Amino acid sequence: MTLLRLNYLFRCLLFEFRGKMSKHGKKIIIFWLFIIITLPFIGNDQFPDKMPISDWFREKAEVPIHCMGKIYRITDYGIVNDSSLLQTEKIQLLIDYVYEKGGGVVFIPKGTYLSGALFFKQNTHLYLEKDAVLKGSDDISNFPILPTRIEGRSINYFAALINADNVNGFTISGEGTVNGNGLRYWKSFWLRRQVNPQCTNIEELRPRLVYISNSKNVHLSGVKLINSPFWTTHLYKCEKVRLSNLYIYSPKEPVKAPSSDAVDIDVCSDVHIKNCYISVNDDAIALKGGKGPFADKDRNNGGNRNIIIEDCTFGYCHGVLTCGSESIHNRNIILRHCRVDQAIRLLWLKMRPDTPQNYEYILIENITGNAKSFLYIKPWTQFFDLQGEREIPKSYSSNVTMRNISLECNTFFDVVESKQYNLSDFLFENLDIKAEKPEVKIAFVKNFRFINVWINFNKI
Repeated sequence: MTLLRLNYLFRCLLFEFRGKMSKHGKKIIIFWLFIIITLPFIGNDQFPDKMPISDWFREKAEVPIHCMGKIYRITDYGIVNDSSLLQTEKIQLLIDYVYEKGGGVVFIPKGTYLSGALFFKQNTHLYLEKDAVLKGSDDISNFPILPTRIEGRSINYFAALINADNVNGFTISGEGTVNGNGLRYWKSFWLRRQVNPQCTNIEELRPRLVYISNSKNVHLSGVKLINSPFWTTHLYKCEKVRLSNLYIYSPKEPVKAPSSDAVDIDVCSDVHIKNCYISVNDDAIALKGGKGPFADKDRNNGGNRNIIIEDCTFGYCHGVLTCGSESIHNRNIILRHCRVDQAIRLLWLKMRPDTPQNYEYILIENITGNAKSFLYIKPWTQFFDLQGEREIPKSYSSNVTMRNISLECNTFFDVVESKQYNLSDFLFENLDIKAEKPEVKIAFVKNFRFINVWINFNKI
């Protein structure tokens, strides 16, 4: 439809509704018509810094397991349906056998299979049939300690339930469930916090659910990832990763699942998250990369770039999109076409006083729902360590756009001024907000623009 025809439609609708509804009703009609009309002309083919979005993000990718080699049904290799019998060794032997045979699909049929850490290799894949459950052990001794990556550091720590390092083309797919069986770990964490309130996340010994590192062309599709003892899906130094049609969940009650981030993106590029449901007791999408005053000098650390999260539904979470708390540089990050319900924060920029950070070219658009805070930017001081340095490194955030959003929230602008960081070039456009605390103080943000922003029926 041409711009002239859309303009004509817009005027006709305004005429039709004239005098037939309240003043606020007319404003809402105008607001959403404006969004509908302008969507085709808003650079959907570009990242926020105007770099073209590659065709890879538009490909309709599936996981055709029948094209990935022979299918190895685990029950044909002495592995039995028993939720209480630990079968790590047998499952790992099968993975190794599939690798030695040139690759294929480790197929988990209907039933529940208990396991500790599993390590996938090149050309091996995991498929979970409907009603199949890969259940993680709640005994930490079933997860070996090895060199890995966690909370912005490369250290020796526990392996995840599913591990894939240097496995290009790795896939997890199907309609089944990977269940981290985290309840025992969660209870232990909160007991430890009662004894030692300064207990860190890694001091309570627990595994992640999925850890994929140093890999390209990875695809996780269709499965449920639930009840992780720690982070749910951790991607480190990966390129071209798809997460599609996933259900990711960890509870906030009756026992909170601590630090159960849904997706931690750590020094990665070209990550596409689409059509997922996410509800966890921590951040939904967290961008990591390193921490400390010298974090940007460590070759193990780095930034994230070219990340698109779209067509997802978010339930309870601490932050829908969070930069930090161990993060250095994030650029070209898009969150769009999503529904949010019961989130604490829509966009959260964690500004660590011990780490040089740069969060730039972030776009949040076409969002509906509710959250306690629309935008949240404050110093993040939990467990920070200047490592002997006297001066706090300067951090920055710039070119952040939030547009075409209809949201109910407690606090609209949950941002504080700090000498620790500089904020610049923020744009709020086409916002329809209902807020208990609508105040906006932007004097400390350089070049902050408002276009067609309505808060509690008032234009600002």
